[in-house]
Amino acid sequence: MADTPIPGLFITGTDTGVGKTYVACRIADWLVRAGYRVGVYKPAASGCDVRDGRLVADDALQLWQAAGRPGDLDHVCPQRFLAPLAPPLAARAEGRHVDADLLRSGLEFWKSRSDIVLVEGAGGLMSPLSDEDYVADLAFDCGFSLIVVAPNVLGVINQTLQTLITAAVFRSRANSGEGLAVAGIVLNDRGRDVRDDPSVESNHGQLVAHCGPLVLARLAYDADEFSPPVDWFAVARGQQASG
Repeated sequence: MADTPIPGLFITGTDTGVGKTYVACRIADWLVRAGYRVGVYKPAASGCDVRDGRLVADDALQLWQAAGRPGDLDHVCPQRFLAPLAPPLAARAEGRHVDADLLRSGLEFWKSRSDIVLVEGAGGLMSPLSDEDYVADLAFDCGFSLIVVAPNVLGVINQTLQTLITAAVFRSRANSGEGLAVAGIVLNDRGRDVRDDPSVESNHGQLVAHCGPLVLARLAYDADEFSPPVDWFAVARGQQASG
């Protein structure tokens, strides 16, 4: 994998809309409160809003605010598109393209001014990110271990195991190396009523049974703290998380 002079985590999910940004923001907030300088990077975003004549990625804005507003929003998310489609399709709708080189070089801004960097992908590992890349390609080149955000809903066991299998066997198109390191899994509650989805009560235990120590924590609906508490800097450095 790429040589990374500082620790980092690549936040991915089992699918789109699973709460990656919320989890990433809570990790960023913990790191800031622990005294670390946190860089946050959303390489490309679609479904952006037009505000004061410019495109704004709400996910990037939330990350930036949670990290204490380091740098500027253009460096948090340098490639922004309007249509709520996969980035390459959203870019094409505007007569543009996703710059695959910028996806990678944009990370350099954060490496020189941060103690740790959080990168948030778009969708799941096999979601197209450019005409040449899946999200997994960028995760490989970033060289950071994955945090897999899994929604606390029926089907999460299958979705999470499929994501772990994808990470284990992934081979980058541009590199001979194989596999993506997984730092851990966060089960993210989505506010589902157990009467509508009884799996909400059993999913955590089932994830632990099938994925073991990779399950780092659960994040309750609208909560600010993980359960159990996690030392996210230690996780990024490949050390044992405190539980």
